[in-house]
Amino acid sequence: MLDVLPPESARWIDVVTRFAERARRFGFGLLMTPILEHYEVFQRVGENTDVVRKEMYEFVDRGGRHLALRPEGTAPVVRAFVQHRPPVPWKVWYVAPNFRAEQPQKGRYRQHWQLGAEVLGPPDPDIDVETIALAHGFYRDLGLKQVTLLINSMGDDESRARYVDVLTAYWREHASLLGDEMARAEANPLRILDSKREDWQEMLEHAPQLGEYLTDESRTHFEHVEAGLQALGIDYDIAPRLVRGFDYYTSTVFEFTSNALDAAQNAVGGGGRYDRLAADMGGPPTPGMGFGIGIERVLIACDSEDVLPVPEPHCDVFVVDAVGGTEATRLAYELREAGLTVERAYGGRAVKKQWSAADRSGAQYGVMLAPKEMEQGKVAVKDMRTGEQVDVPRDEVAAVIATRLEGRPS
Repeated sequence: MLDVLPPESARWIDVVTRFAERARRFGFGLLMTPILEHYEVFQRVGENTDVVRKEMYEFVDRGGRHLALRPEGTAPVVRAFVQHRPPVPWKVWYVAPNFRAEQPQKGRYRQHWQLGAEVLGPPDPDIDVETIALAHGFYRDLGLKQVTLLINSMGDDESRARYVDVLTAYWREHASLLGDEMARAEANPLRILDSKREDWQEMLEHAPQLGEYLTDESRTHFEHVEAGLQALGIDYDIAPRLVRGFDYYTSTVFEFTSNALDAAQNAVGGGGRYDRLAADMGGPPTPGMGFGIGIERVLIACDSEDVLPVPEPHCDVFVVDAVGGTEATRLAYELREAGLTVERAYGGRAVKKQWSAADRSGAQYGVMLAPKEMEQGKVAVKDMRTGEQVDVPRDEVAAVIATRLEGRPS
């Protein structure tokens, strides 16, 4: 699990703020759900998935309840929908920590943070297009240019039933290569498709493709999604082996990958439709569509493309105290209340050392409280970029600095 310290944490604020603004423009509101849920909430995302079978933190509490730490973001959203029954379409976004007892990787820790957005209500493929567009634009807002969108269709129940029969027969033909994983292939044939094992790649390359078994209704839905993305100018590649990691997905699935990252760990977000999940949780049949984006992995992609750098130390004003007493505390408070970012030295340090601290802080202006100027009701204001210093009336210092900052390029 990861500690995020300043100034790195400032990038996290930036990422979340940009996502929140984009989600707002798409009509999404913030949803906050508990870190803990009943085990059964996540059991429904797929008992045959590694997340549920091997990676979920679960325990029995003092009241005898079987609970789990949230391993992913969609199931709690659907549980909240089923419990509270808001009007549809229900469009929500979230930022939340998820927990998985998995082997830590680059950009994926046992506690990792996700941004996500979910829509419950219409089965309309335009919802798919708009949801993908929300995520696609977010990467663009961050300045990422080497992100590729992959899409596929999981079809409907009839499509998958036909496909699973054919795919299972294909895995049985390659049982010797699958070895101990054959039991997994029998239990959940689709999960084998996205394996990264090098010795399986030729087998996977020649495996039957789900797209060949789509019903007319599923094919029409997917073609509408393609047409919508094309209308928005969003480039994509069709990935026939893309199935995502949970059993609840139906119809459209998608993933964003970064070409700036290693191929084995290049996913920076993804999601899809889950039209049966609300009913599986005891609610009314309600189609759903959404995605999750890992913040840690996105920031690694930003580093790889040299965008969204860690910010340099910065503040508007540094207060240098040469008089002692409470005046520096009062001045710093007044400047902060005026909307300025203010730092100061503590502990009665020498004035020279305070000015050195002002340089390190990245402050644009230094304000010094000195005995002579104080007797005249003034303070010394120093432009830390140019070195110019002027005396300013004590009661006008906040307004003077604010005016100068407004006219100064960042």
